[in-house]
Amino acid sequence: MSTSVSCGSEGSTTEFLADVDVEFDESISGPVFSYGTTNLYRCSHDGEAACPCECLGSYDCPVHRYRAADGDVTVVFHAADFDQLQAVMNEFRERYPGVDVQSLLQPPLSGTPEERIFVNRGKLTDRQYEVLETAYEMGYFERPKEANATEVAESLGITQSTFTEHLGAAQRKLLGDVLETGT
Repeated sequence: MSTSVSCGSEGSTTEFLADVDVEFDESISGPVFSYGTTNLYRCSHDGEAACPCECLGSYDCPVHRYRAADGDVTVVFHAADFDQLQAVMNEFRERYPGVDVQSLLQPPLSGTPEERIFVNRGKLTDRQYEVLETAYEMGYFERPKEANATEVAESLGITQSTFTEHLGAAQRKLLGDVLETGT
């Protein structure tokens, strides 16, 4: 889902794209335009900043990703500097007491914005992280390999099939962020 916010003197408008099969409550009217597999929606706000995207728009923070699932809203946004980030987070904590910051990231300044991505390491279970970290430290990902799956599994005290299962699950979760599949 992508989101843009425009603020004016008489309130603001949030536009976002959503898959055609996504259903919304009555506060969001039907799509403004359909692109086949995605629809464009537009919501007007009264200036109360009830929507996180509207709040971010008032701070000139572009929204990178907005996702609503299972009653939770995840918003990935860009702040120009730490002071702006603090101001936004203070506002969020006032308006949305249940806000939970999952992570903060200062991306490298080189490359294009599309090349700078957020990878949520918190998606990994403790065991998946341990398997990934051990495999990395032992040189499993080096070319040529410094350790094979059997050696890494033995160091962890697990079978090779359990190692490959944990490693595959960890890779899938991290690659979901890299490829922006939402996995």
